Amino acid sequence: MRYTNGVLVATLYSQANTEDILKQQKRMMHLSLAVSVWLVMGSSISSLNKWIFAVHNFRYPLLLSSLHMLTAILVDYLLIRFGFVKGKATENPLNSGTKFKVFLLSLTFCANIACGNLGLNYTQLSFAQMIYTTTPLFTLTLSKVFLGTHHHILKYTAMMPICLGACFTIMGEVQFNQTGCFFLFAATMLRGMKSIQQSILLQDFKMHSVILLYLMSIPSFCILFVASLVLENSPVWESSVKYDHRLLGFILLSCVGSVLYQLASFCVITLTSAVTIHILGNLNVMGNLLLSQVLFGCQLTAFSYAGIGLTFSGLFMFQNSELIAGYLNSRWHLSRQQKACPKSE
Repeated sequence: MRYTNGVLVATLYSQANTEDILKQQKRMMHLSLAVSVWLVMGSSISSLNKWIFAVHNFRYPLLLSSLHMLTAILVDYLLIRFGFVKGKATENPLNSGTKFKVFLLSLTFCANIACGNLGLNYTQLSFAQMIYTTTPLFTLTLSKVFLGTHHHILKYTAMMPICLGACFTIMGEVQFNQTGCFFLFAATMLRGMKSIQQSILLQDFKMHSVILLYLMSIPSFCILFVASLVLENSPVWESSVKYDHRLLGFILLSCVGSVLYQLASFCVITLTSAVTIHILGNLNVMGNLLLSQVLFGCQLTAFSYAGIGLTFSGLFMFQNSELIAGYLNSRWHLSRQQKACPKSE
């Protein structure tokens, strides 16, 4: 009987370990897919929006952002309506406190998108990306201020090489503009705040990413569309804008890409953290730089190589801050013991 019980316990333990391994593998597959979509869509949308503004002289960034939100409402409604989102995500009604947090997220999101698009109107894409590389530092600081999250001093220290390294890689073809710089720094701070709000709703309140994007997009669309009518009130048939099928196609691609980008970012935040997603964004800068050298033969400068090295060293410090802190503490205690108990001659 004892032997039978022992076999039974061992079998149950083995099954539990197998289930845990399968869950971890499934989680890593979801995370890899979400990160891949997020990185690809992030790079594509920035370039596509800049192309719409610069080449087609489309001077309605708020209108474009409102179209992004309208597309998100339609896509998410279809996903919910036809049963792609099932279970507790659609059964539990939201209380007033959660609805208010979603509305605050919409306000932050609208301000972030508006400032980012307005900044792109005044600056080059490379300059905007250089400012956006400071987002992890903003996010880490804001999480401390608003959430009281305690981070080791090494995590703050790691932000310096991560942000500086990404800046170094895109230095060169940048063009400073005071107005554009103001909007881009505002957008950077709002991006950090938005990620923290998203992490609270996705991780603490356990909201589904599709549900959150749908609920957030409704007030976001109303705010951005009204702002577009008020602030972008020049005639849409203005002759300087070349309205043709290509422009409409680019706008449609931008809208669809925006929905995929937001859903992927929600999934990444759910599986990781608000800070991690922006560190991955800085790694995307490295990947784009190396890919451009391989595919297009672009020459990397000394600043670029230094930036790559700084970014990866900062990432290593951030991910292993506890191990590094433990090693430094052990060395410090060892040195104190050696001073307190000197070797006898």
